[in-house]
Amino acid sequence: MFFSDGLTMRVILHCDLNNFYASVECLYNPAIRDKPVAVSGDIEQRHGIVLAKNYIAKKYGIQTGMALWQAKQLCRDIVFVPPNYDRYLKYSKMAKEIYCEYTDQVESFGLDECWLDITGSIKKFGSGEDVADKIRETIKFELGVTASIGVSFNKIFAKLGSDYKKPDATTVITEDNYKDIAWPLPAQDLLYVGPATKKKLNKLGILKIGDIARADPDFMRNLLGKNGYILWLFANGLDPSPVARISSEPVIKSIGNSTTTPRDLILDDDIRITMYVLCESVAARLREDHFVCSTVQITIRDNELFSYTRQGKLSLPSCNAEDIFEKAFYLYKTNHISKKPIRSLGVRACDLSEEKDVQLSFLPEIKRMQAQHNLESVIDTIRKRYGHHSIQRAIMLKDKELSDLDPKSDHIIHPISFFKN
Repeated sequence: MFFSDGLTMRVILHCDLNNFYASVECLYNPAIRDKPVAVSGDIEQRHGIVLAKNYIAKKYGIQTGMALWQAKQLCRDIVFVPPNYDRYLKYSKMAKEIYCEYTDQVESFGLDECWLDITGSIKKFGSGEDVADKIRETIKFELGVTASIGVSFNKIFAKLGSDYKKPDATTVITEDNYKDIAWPLPAQDLLYVGPATKKKLNKLGILKIGDIARADPDFMRNLLGKNGYILWLFANGLDPSPVARISSEPVIKSIGNSTTTPRDLILDDDIRITMYVLCESVAARLREDHFVCSTVQITIRDNELFSYTRQGKLSLPSCNAEDIFEKAFYLYKTNHISKKPIRSLGVRACDLSEEKDVQLSFLPEIKRMQAQHNLESVIDTIRKRYGHHSIQRAIMLKDKELSDLDPKSDHIIHPISFFKN
């Protein structure tokens, strides 16, 4: 198939491993395969929400993000299992190895989803639909889980296709049929139409993807800014974004960490301990990846589940935990006016730039930062060799329950979004 300008039309696949976490857990425990299953956080550590569920649980109305007590009300016999991220990473890697048999253009979108550009492989392996069916069968046979795959001429419609029919299905969306398949779907099915955007669109009678496509592009831009125009392009199949190659490293936009605390935080010292733990982990990863940050962001959720985010600029770019902590604690003190007990806390380093050799300086603030950087680098070395808790701040000894966390292994890395491609 060719475009009107003579160029070959792209063939893009979007592979989505069905109910990934729950499917892997059922694979390891055959006794629960025919039962409603939810992968959930630790209720004793107050991470008591549904992280993933199987199709049997879904039939009862179980939703991701639902509290465990709510899930139990909907289905008394539901089986809760803890997450095993090492397993999920292993299976994600094995699925990617299968994809790489067909192309080197494989771009991850989370652990369980990938885009593939097989334009250059169709002469060898067959049509996009043929390749999708082969991949589904291979995943089922070799990994024991199922996948739904969308086939289209761009990434957006390929993803719509993988969501269109589940489980274990292939959906082909072409230039000839996308108006029949994509346009009748709810607006929120389009990538990056979140709850807030959906609400704005629905208020104006824009309920379907087709409504977005038929809207005036200037109207969409005025309504939602630049993203409104991008959504109009997406709805009309005008998405030229490339699929990254497997060897491409994602551009890191921010590095952050958050935790739900074992008890509500009331005292400032409780906040200091938790915030120091998070800031140290964020700073260690910044140094590991040779970044400095210019902005610090905190996220706070109180015991009534109201959450908010605040951020502030550093006077100088830094990768020191002390600098990040001082800004984060200042943001907490100046913004947490309600004084309500805090249930969860997050710290993120934003506006990253490469850490470069710093010119020697006699300015006291620069000398202080350099000395602090050298100190924290030595601590990194000690912890790497002897473990995270081998060296700690004295304040950590005041509360073992709060400080007994090694968040270094739980970093959240936020790649540049789809819009940046």
